[in-house]
Amino acid sequence: MTSVQVDKHRDGDGVGGAATQDGEGYQRGLGARQIQMIAIGGAIGTGLFLGAGKGISKAGPSLILAYAIAGLVIFFIMRALGELLLYRPVSGSFADYAREFIGPFAGFVTGWTYWLFWVVTGITEVTAAAAYMTYWFDMPQWVSALIFTVILYGANLISVKLFGELEFWFSMVKVTAIIGMILICAGILTLGFSDAGDTASVTHLWSEGGFFPHGIGSTLMTLQMVMFAFLAVELVGVTAGESKDPRTVLPKAINTVPWRIAVFYVGALIMILSVVPWTHFQPGISPFVAAFEKMGLAAGAGIVNFVVLTAALSSCNSGMYSTGRMLRNLALNNQGPKLFTRLTKNGLPLAGTTFSAALMLVGVWINYQWPGKAFDYVVSFATISGMWAWIVILICQLRYRAKADRGELPRSEFRTPGAPVTSWFALAFIGMVIVLMGIDKDARISLYCAPLWGLILGVSYLVLKRRNPQAAAFKKR
Repeated sequence: MTSVQVDKHRDGDGVGGAATQDGEGYQRGLGARQIQMIAIGGAIGTGLFLGAGKGISKAGPSLILAYAIAGLVIFFIMRALGELLLYRPVSGSFADYAREFIGPFAGFVTGWTYWLFWVVTGITEVTAAAAYMTYWFDMPQWVSALIFTVILYGANLISVKLFGELEFWFSMVKVTAIIGMILICAGILTLGFSDAGDTASVTHLWSEGGFFPHGIGSTLMTLQMVMFAFLAVELVGVTAGESKDPRTVLPKAINTVPWRIAVFYVGALIMILSVVPWTHFQPGISPFVAAFEKMGLAAGAGIVNFVVLTAALSSCNSGMYSTGRMLRNLALNNQGPKLFTRLTKNGLPLAGTTFSAALMLVGVWINYQWPGKAFDYVVSFATISGMWAWIVILICQLRYRAKADRGELPRSEFRTPGAPVTSWFALAFIGMVIVLMGIDKDARISLYCAPLWGLILGVSYLVLKRRNPQAAAFKKR
């Protein structure tokens, strides 16, 4: 059974009208405005607001080039995803395409790995959000974490439209903050106001030890952090089954990738590093906070803390959304518990979302009780598991394109430019990043986790296949 045949498995008989549903039983409640902002906000998170500080200290101004090159690769990945989505838009798309173009085991691994990625990300982000709250309120961290988790869980169970609205406004805060920072920096460079006005200059990009102050090797080693910052950009693919007009909205959202990376990453870093020399930034300190302090804007720290809080909540909100859909996709294909197939009257995957949210709460509790290395090791797995989804997208697009060119499948209306060359280039780039992760002792642990997770999935798959060997989910299409 494929996920495009699952309308007969919908739970409840009051799920709106046929015009608001797709073949999977979901309601198409996400409009163009929400999809566009989800696509924009998906690439803007704590990886930029906090993580860029470490990247700047390692690579200096050349971090700008790292973001630009990685951004080009992300664009190729998103266009590959877009080609698949226009061929057949489904929720839980990565796992479904993996089943079709690679095999049933690949779909099983992709679905569960992407689910784990968002559970782990949700754990870290809701915990981070609770930590950010201590800036204003003296309360135990677990209290804030519990409140945020319950609120986001409740919002995800009301309607997909409410999820879209929350994500719209979370993303709006992030976008506004970055645009505001760019405009302030532009004003300082041209008008010379604030404490940084006398020293601000674009020459900071090359005068403080050169554009590559620590050599090209150090710049290459930042690519893993850069790619981590882009994780979740593919979330727009999970929304395919609930978009009102996916064939129109999704291409427009994907085509915004180049300019939003150019503005929010490359543009923001150019402006910040022109106003404040890169030598003033330190790991663990947000470059936005450091820049505000250098400018003498006392309210900057509080503003950035609020923005980072919304970024963390946005990521956790996305995790709540995607985990339920991915679990349902697995269950509908006999690769997960049947309980996860059920939908509420509003067309929402209650069981999958509840199960994932419960695990997020357990993770917060573990982090509170034992905030040691073990938790850090689990978190490090998020990077490699997120990149697995990108690898699968590219392989599926290559195989789909080959079949379409042979006339075995209909051609997509939204073809990847330069494919297959650009798709192979993106795969090679991801491979290089994985090799660099193996060289870096701080990131190496994530590669150790991957084989263990693969072993768990392999054993689980064999057990499920033995129980039901004739199921379509275990046969190559």
